Amino acid sequence: MIKVQWDQPGFAYDVHSLVKAFFPGEDVSVGTAPDAVDEAAFLVIVGKRLERSIELSLHEGAGGWDRPCLTRAAAVDFSNRGAAKNAIKQAFYQLLSEYTHQTLPWGDLTGIRPVKIPMALLEEGKSEEFIRSCMKELYFASDEKIALSIGVAKRELSILRRMEGYQDGYSLYIGIPFCPSTCLYCSFTSYPIGLWEGQTDAYLDALEKEIAFTAHSCRDRTLHTVYIGGGTPTSLRPKQLRRLIGAVRESFDLSCCAEFTVEAGRPDSITREKLLAFRDLGVDRISINPQTMKEETLRLIGRRHTAAQAAECFHLARELGFDNINMDLIMGLPGEGLSDVEETLRQIGELSPDSLTVHSLALKRAARLSMQWEEYRAFSYENTQQTIARSAERARQMGMEPYYLYRQKNMAGNFENVGYARPGKEGLYNILVMEDRQSVLALGAGAMTKFVTGCGKPQRVENVKDVGHYLQRVDEMIERKRKKMEEISWHS
Repeated sequence: MIKVQWDQPGFAYDVHSLVKAFFPGEDVSVGTAPDAVDEAAFLVIVGKRLERSIELSLHEGAGGWDRPCLTRAAAVDFSNRGAAKNAIKQAFYQLLSEYTHQTLPWGDLTGIRPVKIPMALLEEGKSEEFIRSCMKELYFASDEKIALSIGVAKRELSILRRMEGYQDGYSLYIGIPFCPSTCLYCSFTSYPIGLWEGQTDAYLDALEKEIAFTAHSCRDRTLHTVYIGGGTPTSLRPKQLRRLIGAVRESFDLSCCAEFTVEAGRPDSITREKLLAFRDLGVDRISINPQTMKEETLRLIGRRHTAAQAAECFHLARELGFDNINMDLIMGLPGEGLSDVEETLRQIGELSPDSLTVHSLALKRAARLSMQWEEYRAFSYENTQQTIARSAERARQMGMEPYYLYRQKNMAGNFENVGYARPGKEGLYNILVMEDRQSVLALGAGAMTKFVTGCGKPQRVENVKDVGHYLQRVDEMIERKRKKMEEISWHS
């Protein structure tokens, strides 16, 4: 356990995230009032605000609580919140870097969208040299991550320039919160399909209510992308998938829709009949997500399919004419080392998908892996710069370049998730959502609508996560959106 005694509650989240990045396997608590020393803690960091500066002191256990082993002071302009946050994070980062003798790939950046920084600076006309200097001096980011973020920002801006009028349009997200089984690492809203088989039609009834409301409310705006995710949408039966996608096609004007994606997801849920439903109804982008091609890992993480099934599903989709197929992989899965990752990448390379999303394992509290940590802590969780570099190299060998990235809390190795794609095969929805460039109307249990108005932070409206509650309260979910639309003058 690590305790941080910090008297500035407004920056507690940033402090917690940064300390956790250095010590991902430890419990970290940030309190605003001095506590009695907790003998269970092995580090206590005390931060004090002075008039125009802060003082940090780091204390170790084993009888050393009465004297610090490291101290640091930093000037802070508390009249400017942004500048104060940067100065505080810099001070904590330098203290922890000195103590651990390590640096982090992204420096003291703790947000999930680091590309926003170079993207904004590029739009202001700043040079790449200026951006590199800024990210190095202000955030201590590594040269590799600075280059990655600038490259992604440039590609995103190039793609967005070709999407005429996207700022005034919107995207549609539909969540299907069912899966064949729950994977070990998953923290998304997801329920085993076997337990809800009898209520999936009722779920579609509720979705159709949201679809009708959304189509009417957005009738004067252009729909640019549609994304059906989950969960695992292909947990539904072929007839149900045709019903859902048919409702979308009948309700919305798709004449300007540049991309219609369905996460086909797990190979153990994909059939010819379901792929035919997608093809017949105009789905032009799908994702087949094995996560790894190592059989032992697939069994360990609860994926009820083999690597061979993943390859068979991919070949079937190609046979049926799908020419925009994404595949997802996760780096840092339990027990996997560099050789395992290389073998997975070799097999994926032979399939030659059109895009590849490489995730770094994130241990979130809601995941079974976190809740049952004692059962799995004996496994290694290896995610290194070498692993990340190898996946980037393999993607480039397949003709792909990085086009979007994002980060999550508690990621293995403090790395990132990166989407790679061949030219023209980028996931447009991913860019629009990740960079907050367009409003997203989100339907279904656990879905979160995001209104991007250009006036401050996006306005969010959340649907309840529990499927049963969603079925009972779908009218309330619609009313929430209606009220927010009135508040932000969505129709004007």
